[in-house]
Amino acid sequence: MARRGEARQGTEDVAARAGEIAQAVESVIEGKPEVVRLAITVLLAEGHLLIEDVPGVGKTMLAKALARAIDCSVRRVQFTPDLLPSDITGVSAYNQERREFEFKPGPIFANFVVGDEINRASPKTQSALLECMAERTVTVDGYTYELEAPFMVVATQNPIEMEGTYPLPEAQRDRFTARVSMGYPSADAELDMVDSHGSHDPLGELEPVTDAFAVSKLIDVVRTVHVADPVKRYAVDLVTATRETPDLRLGASPRATLHLVRAARAAAALDDRDYVVPDDIQALAVPVLAHRLLPSAEASLARRSPEAVVAELLHRVPVPDAASSGRPRRTSR
Repeated sequence: MARRGEARQGTEDVAARAGEIAQAVESVIEGKPEVVRLAITVLLAEGHLLIEDVPGVGKTMLAKALARAIDCSVRRVQFTPDLLPSDITGVSAYNQERREFEFKPGPIFANFVVGDEINRASPKTQSALLECMAERTVTVDGYTYELEAPFMVVATQNPIEMEGTYPLPEAQRDRFTARVSMGYPSADAELDMVDSHGSHDPLGELEPVTDAFAVSKLIDVVRTVHVADPVKRYAVDLVTATRETPDLRLGASPRATLHLVRAARAAAALDDRDYVVPDDIQALAVPVLAHRLLPSAEASLARRSPEAVVAELLHRVPVPDAASSGRPRRTSR
């Protein structure tokens, strides 16, 4: 009972603190509460976020606002065609005084790394993020360096139809926990944005509402959120279905299953629950899975997007009943 109470208190803290972060970010990003919630969900799931949309809708602003709401180290990398991998990870330089090589850390050594227009760099440069995002380490000249926690990459990219872009490799996309599209704001939200951003800079006035240590504690709480076996099986069945459908030539990986369950834990904690329900899996399936999938030739000709395929699979894969997939049973002592 005591352990149960501690978990309950922990999720209350997560929900309260996440609400403060969301309120701070929404003071900069007008009319996009669902996008802000997904970004915070990915943060608490120890993941990375890919923001994809046309220029000018606030992709970089969202990444900066989320980073600034947390008092931690933040580095921004502007991805360009001439950017080198060492410009991201760092380089070993010879020190004339000491007569030895010493490592000069790159911008990846920060709690928040904002990668602006990531698909404007070459695949070679994009691959410099693979180890960092998956293992939270950087290896340079045979030496491996640990990255500080929390560590999150928030990358923006333009649609691949835009001029001067490179498609992200499958291995790179698979390391992003979720992808979100900002979309154009509503007319009222855009009018509010004109008023607020025209007279002052909301991002410059944004004050941190928490710090890296507190966020690490929230992440620890999210790890303890209960996931019943039927819910785990549901997540596995859903991911397996992406590998079996003829509409896709590349389904989701086992890493996608892990990311889906972690994100569901974070979503449950944001709702002040210490257990995951199937609704959490369903709500996150499209943003977590769709960007990893490649449609078949027939699906492309029929203009069936990966998002549509995942939505269809959500209707086809059996959902566990509430009695076996919800709140864990209390054990008597």
